[in-house]
Amino acid sequence: MKPIHLIPLGSGQIDPGLDVLEHLAATLARTFRTPCRIRPEVFDPGFALDATRQQFYSTAILQRLERAADPDARVLGVTACDLYVPVLTFVFGEAQLDGNCAVVSTARLKEEFYGLPPQHDLLRVRLVKEAAHELGHTFGLRHCADWRCVMTSSHAVERLDVKTAEFCPRCRKPVFENGSW
Repeated sequence: MKPIHLIPLGSGQIDPGLDVLEHLAATLARTFRTPCRIRPEVFDPGFALDATRQQFYSTAILQRLERAADPDARVLGVTACDLYVPVLTFVFGEAQLDGNCAVVSTARLKEEFYGLPPQHDLLRVRLVKEAAHELGHTFGLRHCADWRCVMTSSHAVERLDVKTAEFCPRCRKPVFENGSW
């Protein structure tokens, strides 16, 4: 099992914050039963900014992460930048199906984005779900029809809040049988 490397994405500062990243690393290590560490460098995603949209193109970030990634690790970029793909208004994250790289954003996971007071614990829960979902794609998992499974598709934060942070038996089984997990 490859270890997971978290790479903060930002312009010089670690955002969403070291405490959030440390919680994410510890939770992902337990979930995927593999070491998970925060890499010390901060990756600047400025090249992926679409000035008109004021959002960052997640596919371009994935491609750049892949070029810089350790082939013996799964890489998860974590950013506070708002992400998009051209056919959607936004994405919470994106991953390479059966690849090594994924990216997630806290921008729309924060209550403040919706004009509500901050809820630090809720942000952590949402980030864990989204990170597990995107990493699940790197293991070859596709979207699941079980609305409770972490692999179900979430196009709104309310849908993200309804699902659990767990993989349903159907999503877990192929990975365990293949010995990947």
